[in-house]
Amino acid sequence: MKKPTSARRTIGKKLDSWQALMAEARRFRDARDWSQFHTPKNLAAAMAIEAAELQERFLWKTDKEIERDLKDNAKRDAVVEEVADVFLFALLLADRLEIDVGKAIADKLAANELKYPVALARGNARKYTELREP
Repeated sequence: MKKPTSARRTIGKKLDSWQALMAEARRFRDARDWSQFHTPKNLAAAMAIEAAELQERFLWKTDKEIERDLKDNAKRDAVVEEVADVFLFALLLADRLEIDVGKAIADKLAANELKYPVALARGNARKYTELREP
C-alpha cells in the first residue's frame, strides 16, 4: 500500500523524550483498540517488515545514488517515514515487554564501550571478536 508522505513532516507535533514518544504511541494504539494485536511476536514481525521496507529504499543503489535520492524531498520523506515506523514498533514492543528504553540503551552503550575500546575499534569496522592489539 502506498503511504502518503507529502504532508507528514508538518502534521505531527515534535516529541522530544522517550516518555512523550511512548505516551503518544500508546494513545494512538489505544484509541484504535489495537493493543489486543500487539503481542511480542506481532510487534517484532512488524518491526522487521518495516525495517525491510526501509532497506528496500536503498536496495541496488550505490552510495552516490542514495546520497542523491536523499536530497529529493519526497524520497527523503519516504525514508523518514520508514525510520519512524521501525522506531514506533520498537517502542511498542519495549512497552509491551516493560523495557525501560533509556536504561536499555544506556546499558547497551556501556557494554559496547567494553567490547569496542576506542584504541582498537576507532576507524575499524571489524566485529569485537576480531579486534586485536596492534
